[in-house]
Amino acid sequence: MENCLFCKINNGLIPSKTIYEDDLVKVFLDINPATNGHMLIIPKKHYENVMDIDKDFITYSIDLIREKIYPTLKEKLNCKGLTISQNNGLGQEVKHYHIHLIPRYENDCDKHTYNEELLKPIDEIYEVLTK
Repeated sequence: MENCLFCKINNGLIPSKTIYEDDLVKVFLDINPATNGHMLIIPKKHYENVMDIDKDFITYSIDLIREKIYPTLKEKLNCKGLTISQNNGLGQEVKHYHIHLIPRYENDCDKHTYNEELLKPIDEIYEVLTK
């Protein structure tokens, strides 16, 4: 899609802090993180939402989270949990299917509001995750 922000990221027209990439998927840090290490998983192929995503991609992305991404977050950022979310339609800011991975830490939120004081610079998080 010509005007899709995530398609532009996939095509290298917009830079990203990429954590993982293969032929099917790109995983990169969210530029407005809720917590340290908040990242997005996006398919290389453009799908708007869960209604038109390839079912195989959903399975592939969950396997990727379980086998690579979550273990890396636990090891390198010492997170204590992981929130996985995916928005469709209302609430979906970018109309390109994506999954939010939000690492969870002790005392990272109070009544559903994330503690921004605990956020480190994205470049610092990127360096830790890619060493």
